Amino acid sequence: MSSNQASPATRELMLFRCDGREFCLDIMQVRDIRGWTPATPLPHAPDYMHGVINLRGQVLPIVDMSTRLGCARTRPTDKHVIIVAQTGDRIAGLLVEAVSDVMTVASDQIQPTPDLASALAKSYVQGVLAIEGRMICMLALDQILPPSAELAA
Repeated sequence: MSSNQASPATRELMLFRCDGREFCLDIMQVRDIRGWTPATPLPHAPDYMHGVINLRGQVLPIVDMSTRLGCARTRPTDKHVIIVAQTGDRIAGLLVEAVSDVMTVASDQIQPTPDLASALAKSYVQGVLAIEGRMICMLALDQILPPSAELAA
């Protein structure tokens, strides 16, 4: 490596728990973290749509991350949080158990999703981190958030 090449790029990640497991998102996709606010259910919405809330005059869809990731539907308590996340022009609240940490990692620490994972798992998981004896899935927010048309269901 020549002296003018930069060291491996770093990424700042926000870690959160969902259904007892750890996941992370790129911190640049996180707009806010809020305490649980009861959501208004929408008729005929997908099962992972918990409902909508009013966030400073904007109707914000709430995605139940547990359900979206194939686990049981969340029964939110005051301990749950909503991560307001955005990718492109799509913004939504992600209902999770808790935000646990913000971590800076070298980009080369993010390993590709294993080839044995299902196609759906590979589309939702951007990579995997093995840190401090823990396996943390880095989610692909653009795949997790429903298309805008589906939000209007």
